[in-house]
Parts: sequence; structure tokens; C-alpha cells
Amino acid sequence: MVDCDYCDASFDSEDAYLEHLGAAHEGELGSIDRRRVDEHSGGSDDGGSIPTGPAILVGVIGFSLAIVVYVVVFMGGSGGGGGGPGLPDQGDQAVISEVTTHNSAGRDHVSNPNYERLPPTSGPHSPSWATGGFYTADDAPPLSEIVHSLEHGAVVVYYDPAGVSSEARQSMQQFGNRYTDDFMSFIAVPTPVEDPEATYVVTAWTKQLTMDTYDEETVRQFTAEYLGRGPENQVR
Repeated sequence: MVDCDYCDASFDSEDAYLEHLGAAHEGELGSIDRRRVDEHSGGSDDGGSIPTGPAILVGVIGFSLAIVVYVVVFMGGSGGGGGGPGLPDQGDQAVISEVTTHNSAGRDHVSNPNYERLPPTSGPHSPSWATGGFYTADDAPPLSEIVHSLEHGAVVVYYDPAGVSSEARQSMQQFGNRYTDDFMSFIAVPTPVEDPEATYVVTAWTKQLTMDTYDEETVRQFTAEYLGRGPENQVR
């Protein structure tokens, strides 16, 4: 005989006792009895409820899938997010404090501008602009188009082909593939300088940061600070 802990009833079997608990004492059960009743109900042949363990597992999987969908749909895409997760709203000030700011050299549209500072961070430029991506010497857009992209809010990395690492190339390609919007693009091009001051020169409109060794997190923080924030049409 099995005596009920919640009333004076007694039962010939454990199954009968658990059925009684579920029917007569549902709101009184402790966590252990609640689990026993749930497991008993789930194990019956009458197509009852899903056992607690599998139900929790299904819930966890569903929640995880929802998070993945949110990240891919709402934080991904060509214009959002980052080389990795989405970009923070501002760059790390430990990185930004190392950025040099130059005076603007103008924003006029001209056919064949000359640039006193190389690589340029501002100045007159072509009416056309460059699109985001990683470029080699064979397909690099003209400087006048790159400067127009800077005005649009692009981040441009000028790299020395003689010193660029395979890891840096892959990272810049990922940034370039991710950020391609007209007013929020990432461009990597060979340096126009014969003897550059650094292997990598990271630029935005009037901004410059040099790196002898490529550091992806530094590029990410610079991009977070300046991408999409050019003087023509800020989109961030």
C-alpha cells in the first residue's frame, strides 16, 4: 500500500498514487512530487504531455535559434555589424586617442585633383566614388574616387603590398565584403606612396592611424568610430 502524503488516502500501486496526486493535489505538490507526476504522465500510452526534460531541451534549442536569426538578420548584412559581431556605437578611446586629425583640404568635385598629402584623408575629388572591397594594384580605383568615398563615410586602409600578411589580407577582405553601402563602406587599397611611413595606414575623413603590424581589433575600433560618419551624409 502507498499512503498519500497530502491526505488519508491509500493506493495499491505507485501508478495509482501518482494519478491521484495529479488529479487531487496538483496545486499542493512539491518539486519532487511534481516531477514524479509529470514523468508518470509523460510515460503513459495515452499520448500525454512531453516529459519535462525534453520540453526544456526543445525550449533551449528554440531560444538559441531565435538568437541566431536575430544576429544574422538584424545585425548582419552589408551595412551593419562588424568584422564579426556588429560594431559598437563608438570606438575604444584607447585606440581613438592615437588617431591623428588633419585639417580638411576641401570637398569640391573636380576632374583631376592633386593631393599634397599622401595618402589623402580629404580634399577635392571625382564626382564618382569607389565601392567597398579589397583591391590590388590591378583593380584599385583612382585616389579621387577613394577620397569621395571618404566624404561619404568610408574607412580606407592603405596597405603596403610588400609587407601585407596573409592574415591581414583575409581580415581586410572580410571587412570589405561586409561594408559595401555607398555611405558606409570599407575599402582596402595598395598605398600610393613609394616609401610609406607604415605598412598599414587606416583613414577616414580627415583621420589617420598608422600600424606597422596589422591588428584587426584596432581596425575594428577605428571603423566603429568613423564608419558612416562622413561629412556628406551621416548614417550612424
